[in-house]
Amino acid sequence: MIRIKKGDTIKVTTGKDKGKTGKVLTAFPRQGLAIVEGLNLYKKHARPKRQGEKGELVTVQRPIRMTNLMPVCSSCGKAVRVGGKREGGKAVRVCKKCNAEF
Repeated sequence: MIRIKKGDTIKVTTGKDKGKTGKVLTAFPRQGLAIVEGLNLYKKHARPKRQGEKGELVTVQRPIRMTNLMPVCSSCGKAVRVGGKREGGKAVRVCKKCNAEF
């Protein structure tokens, strides 16, 4: 079962952005990575595209490992572990603290 999906609100547990929250823009479950809005930002030097233009510094969002992220429950508002439950043949993600569905 996938813990984190696109559109989820998450909290970072380790690294330079520890304790910050954000929304998942893209999730790469096979690689175990996710790009989070406004987090893990790096500066990148961009070369000039045409002659006579200057190069520039561009801010780029890099992916974060999903093992360093925890979903925030919409009902209790805390960073929680995710459990699974089957309802009518469909898998549903469940908050381990308040048993609410994601």
